[in-house]
Amino acid sequence: MMLSAATPVVLLAVLHAVDNVVPACLADSFYGIFGQQSLFKLTDVTCLDFLPSTSNEGLLVPLPFHQQQLVWIQESSIDDSLRTPKYESEVAQFLGQFHANEPLSSSDAQTVLFDHGASLVYRGDHSAILAVVDEHAVDALTMYLPRFWKAAPIPASPVSFLPVPDTAVQHVRDLLASLHFDPLIAGIVNGISVEQLRKDIRFLTNEDGESGIVSRHSFHEGSRVAARWIKQQFEETGASCRLMSFLDGFAPNVICRYNATTDTSNIVLISGHYDSRGSFGLERAPGGNDDGSGTISVLSIARRIKQTGITFRSNVELVAFAGEEQGLRGSWAYAYELREKGANITLMIQGDMLAYHVPGEPLQLGLPQYIGTPEVAQFAANISAIYSPELKIGLTPVCCSDHQSFHQQGFPATHFFERITRIADPMYHNSGDVSDRPGYDLHQVRSICKVQFATLLHAAGFDLSTGTSLEDSD
Repeated sequence: MMLSAATPVVLLAVLHAVDNVVPACLADSFYGIFGQQSLFKLTDVTCLDFLPSTSNEGLLVPLPFHQQQLVWIQESSIDDSLRTPKYESEVAQFLGQFHANEPLSSSDAQTVLFDHGASLVYRGDHSAILAVVDEHAVDALTMYLPRFWKAAPIPASPVSFLPVPDTAVQHVRDLLASLHFDPLIAGIVNGISVEQLRKDIRFLTNEDGESGIVSRHSFHEGSRVAARWIKQQFEETGASCRLMSFLDGFAPNVICRYNATTDTSNIVLISGHYDSRGSFGLERAPGGNDDGSGTISVLSIARRIKQTGITFRSNVELVAFAGEEQGLRGSWAYAYELREKGANITLMIQGDMLAYHVPGEPLQLGLPQYIGTPEVAQFAANISAIYSPELKIGLTPVCCSDHQSFHQQGFPATHFFERITRIADPMYHNSGDVSDRPGYDLHQVRSICKVQFATLLHAAGFDLSTGTSLEDSD
C-alpha cells in the first residue's frame, strides 16, 4: 500500500501487540480499544516501520472520511449454539447492504444505511467500521444492529494510552501474597440471600408487576425509574449517592460511596450496568441477565453492608452504569472524570451477565482473556477458590464491558462473566431476557456475588461493630 505523509489511516492491531508498549510515534495517535483490537490514526509514514507486517497481526485501512463520526461495530463472542439460520440471515441482510469485504474509497462508499447516512469504511467477518453523519446517529444504530452485535463510537480526537502503573499492579500482587481464608469474611458473604436477589431482579424486569418498567434502554423512561429506585436502595444502606448525567438523552450513572474510616485516598469500586437492550423492533427490554444480574449482585453487597454494619478502611464505591449498550458511554465518562481528578482506584470489578447457566454445565465464573489487569483476575480467582469453591473458574473471550473504560484509564480492573467460554444465553439482547425462564440461575449469581464481595472485603479492609450478627436478616 502506497502512503503519502498526508494519507490518514487506521491501524487495527491485536490488543497484545500494544497492551504494554506503544512506539513513541504512535503514542499520540491512540483512539481506544475496540473488541480485542487497538485503533490508531496514522499520518506519519515513518511509523510504518513499527506496524504489523501481516494481516494476522493487524492491517491498514484508508480513511476516506475526515469529518464524519466513525463507529466500530462488532459481533459479540457467541457460542455456536446461537448461530441459528435466522440469526445468520439477519447478519447477512445487515452486512449485505454494504459492498464486498474490502476497504472502500470515498467514490464508492454507500450512504444509504437506514436514514442515518452510514457509510462503510472497513468490513471484516465479525466487525466493521462505519462513518455516520453525526454523533446522534451512533446511538440510533444500536436499534438496527443484529441482536448479537454492539456499536461503539470512535473518538474524534486521540485519547491517552494509560497503562496500569507498576505501583498499582504491585499493590494487587501484595494483596495476592497476603491472601488467606478469613472466617469473618466467609460469614459475611455467606449471608447473601437468593430470595433478595429474586425480589430485586423481578422489580427491575417488572416480572412482579410493581415497577411498571417496560425497558431500561438508556433512552427509555423506564431507565430513569430504575435509576431512582437503585439510588434509593443504596442510600437506605448508608451510602452517599448521586445521579451522574454524562450525555443528553442518556439515563444517568448511579454513583454510591461508603467513606473510609481511615485517612486514605484508596478506592475499591464494584459495578454493573443497569441499562438494557431488547429484540429489534420491540419496546420491551427487561435485561434480566444483561445486566440485571450484575446490578442485583451489587445491590446485594449493599444490602449485606447494612445488615452487618460493616465499615471500610478504604473508600468503597458501588456503581450502576448506564449507556453500556451504546459503547460503554457511562463508564467511560466516569472513568475519565476519576482520572482527571487523580483518583486512586486500587481495584475495580465489573459484573456483567452472571445468571445464565447452561444445563449440564457446572456453575462458572469467567474472567477476561484479553482486556483487564491479569493480577486482579488472579486475585479474584484465588478468592473464588476460597469462598465459592462450587464455581469452575476459567478465562472467557467475551468482552468488552465497563471495566474496559477503567483499564484504558490506567486503573487495575477486571470483569466477571457467567461462563468460561462464549456467550450461550439464547435471550442475550432479547425481549425475553427475564428471570423466570430455563437457565436463569440465581444460585450462580449468589456464588459470583460472594466472590465480588469477598474481593472487596479483602481489598478494602473492614471492621465490624461489637456484637454484630452475621445472620441473614431475611
